[in-house]
Amino acid sequence: MISKKLYCMQIKTGQDFARNLKQVEDFVAQCGKDAIICTPEVVLSGFAYQRMEEASEFSKLATERLLECSAKYKNTLITTMIEKKNKKFFNNLKVFHKGEVIHKQSKNKLFLLGDEQLHFQAGDKDEIGFFEIDGLRCAALICFELRFVELWEQIKGADIIFVSAQWGKARKNHFEILSQALAVANQAFVVASNSANDTMAKGSSIITPYGVVYKNDKKNYIAQVVDINETSRMRKYLNTGIQINV
Repeated sequence: MISKKLYCMQIKTGQDFARNLKQVEDFVAQCGKDAIICTPEVVLSGFAYQRMEEASEFSKLATERLLECSAKYKNTLITTMIEKKNKKFFNNLKVFHKGEVIHKQSKNKLFLLGDEQLHFQAGDKDEIGFFEIDGLRCAALICFELRFVELWEQIKGADIIFVSAQWGKARKNHFEILSQALAVANQAFVVASNSANDTMAKGSSIITPYGVVYKNDKKNYIAQVVDINETSRMRKYLNTGIQINV
């Protein structure tokens, strides 16, 4: 048995960037060694369209602080933040692992209903791929990207897939259905973290390769110790051609 402590945060993001960061740091400390934690999308700032320069500058500080935090507590954090490169803003997902950034990808599928295309540059689709956490093959999608089945194919073979989201309340059932379907189709664990802001859907969950869902909209986080070998058992039980990694 290869057990892992998985966590997805389900918290509100306020206007105070420093307070948002402190909230994440405190939770990382609480989870302890070897935990793997996923936060909602842009948890440090929200979309902050009127404060993009400020948010991107704050992301520099946040990166240093989260590097220190992941090193101190020897765990892993998956989050997204607003960053600027070549005079353009990106919504970047970063994986902080025991004091290092081991993976970075920019949001490729921008959400037109939220006017993201007016404020962000789309990332390269090829950045969406695999990264390794303690020998486990992992991948991530950012919010709206969950709707694109071609991206499911691109990360097929991951043991754990993280989804960092700010998903609207009006489409709550879509988020929950798609997250569960991603786990079943890819025979992988899915850790889906959504915002608890008033207009957001919550629905954060940890889902097994068999499709069992652990969620609780009344809590500010979901936690589950899982047996990663369930991915290989599921892929042997119902062989759909997905690579067995563990």
